[in-house]
Amino acid sequence: MKLYTYFRSSAAYRVRIALNLKNLAYEAVPVHLVKDGGQHLKDDYRRVNPAGAVPALVDRDLNLSQSLAIIEYLDEAYPYPPLLPPDPAARARVRAIALDVACEIHPINNLRVLKYLTGELGVSEEQKLAWYRHWVEVGLAAVEARVAGNPESWKFCHGGHPTLADCCLVPQVFNARRFGCRLDHVPTVVRIDAECRTLPAFVAAAPENQPDAE
Repeated sequence: MKLYTYFRSSAAYRVRIALNLKNLAYEAVPVHLVKDGGQHLKDDYRRVNPAGAVPALVDRDLNLSQSLAIIEYLDEAYPYPPLLPPDPAARARVRAIALDVACEIHPINNLRVLKYLTGELGVSEEQKLAWYRHWVEVGLAAVEARVAGNPESWKFCHGGHPTLADCCLVPQVFNARRFGCRLDHVPTVVRIDAECRTLPAFVAAAPENQPDAE
């Protein structure tokens, strides 16, 4: 199994967490998003993932992209421990939290969007950071509303074991801290993030612990 990854990519970070939670051995293949004009844009990598994005996962003769699709594949192909609860309503809740991050926060704050803001649109660095912080803080507030005071979020995003939702939340909180976002308005999110980061699977997946970390 090979994971094409970049140490700071939150999408790749999600998949690293899932692989570690399932104790699946894999080879990390670094794809630098900045060096050489972006190695993810080169023809050799586009043959792995035509979208020119990380992560991509190769499992035997199967080639997958999109982090949530990869994680759901892993959960079905390697079902223990499960990353989605068995109950349909609970599964929907976990997916909703994951999508709050993966669909509402991440797409408008990823590297290509930030580069477009400062490049083609001529936005200043200060304005770019204001954009980033605004959408992260608003997005995490939506997650907080789902988990705060909810008995189903008594330890992790849902229940007493990490799920797909936690795989998405922790990388987003990492990025929030990296870019100086306010977190005082999301205490439950901060608590869940801290709980997750006590687990070896999350520690091993952290950006600073990757072979390509800088």
